[in-house]
Amino acid sequence: MNKVLIIVPAFNEEANMMPLFDQLCTPEIKSFADILVVNDASADQTGFIAKTYDVSVVTHVFNLGYGSALQVGYKYAVRRGYEYVIQMDADGQHNISNISHIYQCLTTPDAEGEFPDIVIGSRFVEGSHSFKISGLKKVSLAMFSWIIKRVTGKTITDPTSGLQGLNRKAFTYYSNYGNFDYFYPDANMIIQMLLLGFRVEETASVMHERTAGLSMHTGLFKQMIYMMIMPLSIMTVITRIKNRIQK
Repeated sequence: MNKVLIIVPAFNEEANMMPLFDQLCTPEIKSFADILVVNDASADQTGFIAKTYDVSVVTHVFNLGYGSALQVGYKYAVRRGYEYVIQMDADGQHNISNISHIYQCLTTPDAEGEFPDIVIGSRFVEGSHSFKISGLKKVSLAMFSWIIKRVTGKTITDPTSGLQGLNRKAFTYYSNYGNFDYFYPDANMIIQMLLLGFRVEETASVMHERTAGLSMHTGLFKQMIYMMIMPLSIMTVITRIKNRIQK
């Protein structure tokens, strides 16, 4: 068993699975990381394709949502004794080169000898390579980045990035009941971890545009629902953490 577990939550991603795992299941990656696919009750061949590769697969009987799929991965990592987790999407947007880079960031101390607890792969820091995003997406990113800065004092340029690395302290906390959002773990979870004193950093990443399948945010209606739910979730997180600190 390696020190690193790569978690890939997947829902109806059959068109992207083979191109992704042909690149992921290489000696270069497998030399330091194991791979877990959390198949969130896909209705297509996502789970079947995953099982043709040298990876572990957990399959949900019912669709539980993106956050729940990730938390299953965290629980798996805790029980198997992994030291680091790197999570990436199954849609092919996250370049494989990001994995070793994020692992290096997790294991490299800063000038004061401190290691990050969470490393976020950002599309917007110097050295990143990404694709054009919609106007609504830009507005939501700017709004959530502003909220994070206002609440925590920390600048996070890409608060919705699904490309993240976590040390054992961080993913163990996430694995516990009530500590992780089951549906939309984005800016709300970043704020939570910063308020609790976890060290969260960003690093440059390489991302590509989705070429097949549908995002969980596809469609104006879903995007508007997200834009309404996330601020409420952030308010809930802030209230809960402040009450905990006061006690």
